[in-house]
Amino acid sequence: MRHERVWLLLALALLGAGLIYLLGPVLTPFLSAALLAYLGNPLVNRLAGRLARPLAVSLVFVLLFGALILAILILIPVLESQIRSFVQRLPGYLDWGQRHLLPLVAGLIDSEPGGGLDIQRLREALAAHWQQAGGLAAGLFKALSSSGLVIFGVLANLVLIPVVTFYLLRDWNRLVAGIHELLPRPLEPRIAHLAREADSTLSAFLRGQLLVMLALGTVYAIGLYWVGLDLALLFGMIAGLVSFVPYLGVIVGVLLAGGAALVQFQELLPLIGVLAVFGVGQLLESFLLTPYLVGDRIGLHPVAVIFAVMAGGALFGFVGVLLALPVAAVVMVGVRELRAHYLDSDLYREA
Repeated sequence: MRHERVWLLLALALLGAGLIYLLGPVLTPFLSAALLAYLGNPLVNRLAGRLARPLAVSLVFVLLFGALILAILILIPVLESQIRSFVQRLPGYLDWGQRHLLPLVAGLIDSEPGGGLDIQRLREALAAHWQQAGGLAAGLFKALSSSGLVIFGVLANLVLIPVVTFYLLRDWNRLVAGIHELLPRPLEPRIAHLAREADSTLSAFLRGQLLVMLALGTVYAIGLYWVGLDLALLFGMIAGLVSFVPYLGVIVGVLLAGGAALVQFQELLPLIGVLAVFGVGQLLESFLLTPYLVGDRIGLHPVAVIFAVMAGGALFGFVGVLLALPVAAVVMVGVRELRAHYLDSDLYREA
């Protein structure tokens, strides 16, 4: 009987994986909404103690999507302005790179300067045609408008995600209670314990790390803007987004911003400023942000996070990326339970 249960669980797992693979494009807005609802539900529960739950849900919903819309309205014009400025200066950057960097690289690899890459032609083409692009927003709109299905899908997701998020926020506790009632009674205590542990691990990681990423992106962007770097906001946000892995945000940020500073200013002093910005950000992350916002309750090793995200993306695309961290949290809780069970077993003690 026990073996039959194991085979049944394996069959259900394979069936679920197959459905996720086949229904990936359909599931994307629902999983995105579930993630937003998961992040907002604790605040709803706190407000529901003082207000009616529908009112609490409405307040959290307006706060959540109001912040997202405000961020988009602020960030997109600034990013477009910085990218437009960068494109204007790009021919000059390429000319400087052809005169200074390519001879150095050619000397290092013992080849002819230029390496067969006609930078001059690329510079002239950019100088002649960049104004015809109509800016980043126009180019992006033109690319998307080539497929009416893409436009329809984007608009459908933009409408569907807020709607699904609202209903999930409203009924989250009811849905969790319904799942709890369906659990087999003999297994209910153990499954409930594992679910609480997974929820604690995942919530500590997601909520805390999202705040750390946002804070670091802001610090990097302000610092790079103070240095005078073009695309300071873009480089700062990229470094902040990848900072969920220790030191990866610093490495990516220094490579991108440092290379851009060297090309833009053609001096070493701004490069020192870039290094100082990321050094200050790393100190803030190590001694202030991570200890206070995340703490030591995560239990997800950085290597496990990287593997989970890459494996989920390779197997199931963007849906796999959304599911990677929840699945990793459950797996890590299961691994800790198995380890504790093994250390308490006769096999370990006898050995």
